[in-house]
Amino acid sequence: MQAGKWRYDSHLLELATGELTDVCGVERVSHYNGVSFAPDGKKLLMTSLVEGTSKPFLMDLDGTNKTDVSGGTGGFTYGFNTSPDGKKICFHEGYQVYIANTDGSEKRKVETGNRFNFVPVWSPDGKWIVFVSGEHYDCHPHVVRADATGLRKIADRGSYRGVTFFLDVFDFHQGSSDTPVWSADGNSIFYIAKVGDAIELFQVTLDGTPKQLTRSRDGVSHYHPQPSKDGCHLLYGSKRDGVRQLFIRDLTNGTERQITDLKKGHAAMWAKWQLAPDRSNTSE
Repeated sequence: MQAGKWRYDSHLLELATGELTDVCGVERVSHYNGVSFAPDGKKLLMTSLVEGTSKPFLMDLDGTNKTDVSGGTGGFTYGFNTSPDGKKICFHEGYQVYIANTDGSEKRKVETGNRFNFVPVWSPDGKWIVFVSGEHYDCHPHVVRADATGLRKIADRGSYRGVTFFLDVFDFHQGSSDTPVWSADGNSIFYIAKVGDAIELFQVTLDGTPKQLTRSRDGVSHYHPQPSKDGCHLLYGSKRDGVRQLFIRDLTNGTERQITDLKKGHAAMWAKWQLAPDRSNTSE
């Protein structure tokens, strides 16, 4: 991440023309940048390393008009994303969650009283934000309204540390954060918690009613749940017999199907759903 030794940029590909644009190189603010689309597809979100501090920026699709939306503070930011309507943003800065207008104005801290607050994510309707809060490696799902009111702990992850490992040999920062995700309709949240000596999948409604989705033997772990766009299926990883495989669960009847068959020494991680452009159903 040192300037002059590394450069990490994101590029935008225009499918119709094949034109490729280094959007980070336009009006450059940093050598190290991560970019994603805003939910409406009209803006790009960028987190950039500026003088050793990670800062959130908003920019146009052509890379111009990069705007620091941190609110002028100097804390290290992460988990930057916009509300579905594009009017608000949220992120954590110095492990505290903040909500602001898209331009960074009216920045408000979510007062949890906890030292560790991590990766806030908007609900599909933009009314709520879910994040984990507590102590490092001992944090639990919390929700708060878009105006920073109504904060409450919605579930407990037991003694689950919130990290799933993707390597079986030592490597720096090999852990992958395992954070809660919204259901497709925004009425519930999927998360991972420890039960006995297994790490299980759960679903909790906004009123705080949890439902355990998996019941496993000791040593089995689950990670990274991802609901399908139609809300009928859940895609996730599970380590069983020493190998990390991917599974799909039918949420209407609870049946499970394994979709990878890897040998020891390999791992299936970070699965995502695709919404086919020419039809309404989802594909693996």
